[in-house]
Amino acid sequence: MHAALSSPAALPTEPVLPATTAARVRHEAYRRKIVSAQEAVQWIRPGDTVAISGFASAGTPKAVTPALAEHIRRTRATGGDFRVNLLTGASVSVETERMLAEVDGIALRMPYQSEATARGAINAGRMDYVDIHLSHVAQQVWEGYYGKVDVAVVEISGITERGELIPATSIGNNKTWLDVAEKVILEVNSWVPAAMDGVHDVYYGTALPPHRKPIQLTDVEDRIGQPYFHIDPAKVVAVVETNRSDSASALTAPDATSKAIAGHVLDFFAHEVAAGRLPANTLLPLQSGVGNVANAVLAGLDSGPYRGLTCYSEVLQDGMLDLIKDGTVRFASATSLALSEAGLKEFVDNVDFYRDHIVLRPQEISNHPEIVRRLGIIAMNGMLEADIYGNVNSTHVMGTRIMNGIGGSGDFARNGYLSMFLSPSTAKNGAISSIVPMVPHVDHTEHDVQVLVTEQGLADLRGLSPRRRSRLVVNNCAHPDYRDELLDYIERAEAAPGAGQTPHLLGEAFSFHDRLQRTGTMRAS
Repeated sequence: MHAALSSPAALPTEPVLPATTAARVRHEAYRRKIVSAQEAVQWIRPGDTVAISGFASAGTPKAVTPALAEHIRRTRATGGDFRVNLLTGASVSVETERMLAEVDGIALRMPYQSEATARGAINAGRMDYVDIHLSHVAQQVWEGYYGKVDVAVVEISGITERGELIPATSIGNNKTWLDVAEKVILEVNSWVPAAMDGVHDVYYGTALPPHRKPIQLTDVEDRIGQPYFHIDPAKVVAVVETNRSDSASALTAPDATSKAIAGHVLDFFAHEVAAGRLPANTLLPLQSGVGNVANAVLAGLDSGPYRGLTCYSEVLQDGMLDLIKDGTVRFASATSLALSEAGLKEFVDNVDFYRDHIVLRPQEISNHPEIVRRLGIIAMNGMLEADIYGNVNSTHVMGTRIMNGIGGSGDFARNGYLSMFLSPSTAKNGAISSIVPMVPHVDHTEHDVQVLVTEQGLADLRGLSPRRRSRLVVNNCAHPDYRDELLDYIERAEAAPGAGQTPHLLGEAFSFHDRLQRTGTMRAS
């Protein structure tokens, strides 16, 4: 261990505190633990399980993880071996994933990733990857599925006079990391607006079976916890100061395809209101995945008849800020802010306004299946492909190569009041159809998929048997280039001897994928 960190008394102190330190680290014992990122990473050893903060880029450590990547690189340069098991809330900043993957510093990754270098290592078998529902992470870590957590590196925005930790722009699994880790490194990021203090609702009432109690959250606006993290100060081995913005989430303006998808969703909402299944003006709490299609749906809500909407989701994107600003959405609950550069500026510049309309919670609460069921969430998530019966693949290309992970889509899809999956009908300039005879990997079975939407149309699968579903999916959602072949497949499968309830031609079920692998396109000609 680094000599300067051998005991708290040996840690360096400043005779005159910088203004940012005085404002952000208001507890004397923590001030004595302030060190550089390079010194802090000396607490991390080869083979450690390291849990870091961050959810969709927001709240990812800005200094310690780059210092760890450099420490690993130097160790390897001298012939040493240095890999860690990396646990996170969901995705973290692209830079973080890339830096650690490029030095081959990750032995195991859990529960979600979204960066090309790490993805390549996973698909090549050089990095173990455990893809799980985000609501399951805290319990599995508490139960010891991944062994002990040696070090947690958590970004916060400040430390109070009483030693409470003020969260930053995401919460994710940070409460769990601080509770279970043997050692904790804190990054105090003064870039996070001080006015974020009070936005958070950290719930400490969860327990493992058989000691669970009901979670008393019955409205999106309910606060059931407290604004700060609690921690045993003895676990904190280092405090690192930073002043760096979150990495911006990439975002482009909605194109014709995403606008068409959004239009079908909005028409469906109007249909459900007319049928008496949704409240006329406020609908039910909305959840949407990350991406341009989700933002297009949100933008479409702005031009509709809805006011006073609520959101209960994992992340908030730029579109949600717009809806809050104009009054379309009155309140939004999430665990993270996944904002573009413009969105980050808008939020920081107007944080005093947004803090009255937003709450950030731990992901075991934002994604909690029982709460999702009770609140009646309208779940809207993306997919890679769906088959003719409504089974959805949202994670694996060609059934074998991981893209990102299931994330929280399963938490919301299985338990939501409405479960919708959205995607363009084709990809790669039409070479790939998102509607196929059979998906080669299933993340969401037909039992959890109620509505499929592409720019071609919408298929409401509720109350339909498999045979009735298949033609609706193809006629409403498949691209015309693939529609006739899919209908031909359905007819021949239904006519085959022993077709059964869910007819398939097993010799042809993956013919689209086989053709893509052989020729580079799913098109027959």
